[in-house]
Amino acid sequence: MSKTPKFPGPLTARGAVLAVLLSDADQTGAEPLQGRTSLAAIVKTLKRKYHWPVESSSFPSNTSDGRATWATVYRLPAEVVVKALANGGREWLERRAGAKA
Repeated sequence: MSKTPKFPGPLTARGAVLAVLLSDADQTGAEPLQGRTSLAAIVKTLKRKYHWPVESSSFPSNTSDGRATWATVYRLPAEVVVKALANGGREWLERRAGAKA
């Protein structure tokens, strides 16, 4: 049986990534967040510690200097987003927005 996802602190790097995922937008790879943690590490923590069923897909891409690399896109299934928003997610996003202001 899968565990119920938990919300991380709203102003943490984990919270920032989860906010994008709950917006149903794709979260793509980026430079390490706050200079310490990679997006992949944050997603791994959201999956393992907070029980979010984050999905990923990778595809070939090119860097700005022409080298070949892989890009990864992260997302939450639409039904997970709907359920999360209905079960405290909207309030969590509002607290996050209020704390950032």
